[in-house]
Amino acid sequence: MNNLLMEVENEIAVVTINRPKALNALNTETIVELNECLKDIEARDDIKVVILTGSGQKSFVAGADISEMVHQNPAEGRAFGLKAKEAFGRLENMRQVTIAAVNGFALGGGCEISMSCDFRVASDNAKFAQPETGLGIIPGFGGTQRLPRLVNKGIAKEMIYTCDMISAQRAYEIGLVNHVVSQDELIDFCKKIAAKIIDKGSYAVSIAKQAINMGLDMDLNNGLTLEANLFGLTMSTNDKKEGMTAFLEKRGRTLTDF
Repeated sequence: MNNLLMEVENEIAVVTINRPKALNALNTETIVELNECLKDIEARDDIKVVILTGSGQKSFVAGADISEMVHQNPAEGRAFGLKAKEAFGRLENMRQVTIAAVNGFALGGGCEISMSCDFRVASDNAKFAQPETGLGIIPGFGGTQRLPRLVNKGIAKEMIYTCDMISAQRAYEIGLVNHVVSQDELIDFCKKIAAKIIDKGSYAVSIAKQAINMGLDMDLNNGLTLEANLFGLTMSTNDKKEGMTAFLEKRGRTLTDF
């Protein structure tokens, strides 16, 4: 991989977007590499949580690569957006839990890729924005769709229409990020959350993720039916038997399923 780094330890993969000279901006090559990397991770039972971050201390992902987009015609722009849709959709829906460790600028495509993760943890120097309308385009990697679903519609519209950059603290206040920590603490903090998640039943967590993601696109009645169906499915697992038996016997448990 030319633009990504990956380290795996204790069932946690830290994937780093590594284009420091471009502030980790996303070009086609990087998006394709990310998609292939996520495919490989998805097939691995020894990885339960993915932490996505950017190289350096200034930028998480400073957007899509404008030097590539400036030459794109409509068909090429659409194809670029669809490549991101595939990669970001995989990040959003893969069975592993995904955490964005936002270590600096998360602008445009950077904000959008962070929103594709299950949740976001920001360093105190992080900045978020959707600046596309100032460039004569609109967000093309999910900004018009995921941002209103994560924060309220009015805030999402204001961010997209004005291109205003917001602080990590403001992102926390509007529910865009779950935690704000110092940059020195960021990866270790995310790993601590990851360890808590890994300690639970991995299969159950992956099914809960599926229930939440699919249910958000349904009305409440159908969402509740989906939940009941998936709840029933979890009753068939070794993890359910072990977890409940251990609880009743007041002992530690060993969870194995994914």
